[in-house]
Amino acid sequence: MGTLYLVRHGQASFGSDDYDRLSDLGARQCEALGAWLHERGRRFEGVVRGTLRRHAQSLDAIARALPGLPEAIEMPGLNEYDSEAVVRAVFQGELPPPLDPAAYRQHFRLLREGLLAWMEGRARPAGMPSWRGWQDGIEAALTLVRERFAGDVLLVSSGGPIATAVAQVLQAPPASVVELNLRIRNSALTEFVFTPKRHALSVFNAVPHLDHPERAGWVTYA
Repeated sequence: MGTLYLVRHGQASFGSDDYDRLSDLGARQCEALGAWLHERGRRFEGVVRGTLRRHAQSLDAIARALPGLPEAIEMPGLNEYDSEAVVRAVFQGELPPPLDPAAYRQHFRLLREGLLAWMEGRARPAGMPSWRGWQDGIEAALTLVRERFAGDVLLVSSGGPIATAVAQVLQAPPASVVELNLRIRNSALTEFVFTPKRHALSVFNAVPHLDHPERAGWVTYA
């Protein structure tokens, strides 16, 4: 029986012109995770990641503190949904950048509405597949892990794909994906134990590598 460690990327550049890059704090979060895994003697038979820049940068930061990782298998199906397209599917007005509390709350309220509309087939965000088609990419990654590996596997992705994977394993309804997605912290660990036939959830959204008074300000969600 193996263990799949699903890692959400470190803090990205939310509210900037280019979200898809780690902040300095995001890199430190992932280095701390790598150090935590190294201290516990974790050795990985396989590594899988999405193809976004923040996925690659997160894995690079983990690897700086966790030497000996195998070359990563890149899977576009582990990439995040287009949050701007999701919001625009349900709101056509002018959106202020989410730089103050009111704009931040509005962004996530609209994101929640857009995700539910997409999942229920009431909206089709521009440039994105159907909800069923998007889930297929996550299912393909989980199948690859079960079929190719028997030991521990590290997977670096985003909140949406990880929440979807958890819901698939638990056979939870689509609305649960939204709630799980919005709770996953940057660099958090979610763990599945797996056999060739199935995955089972054992840990969700853990940040033991940030559990220290000096890192109280390191816990982020975007």
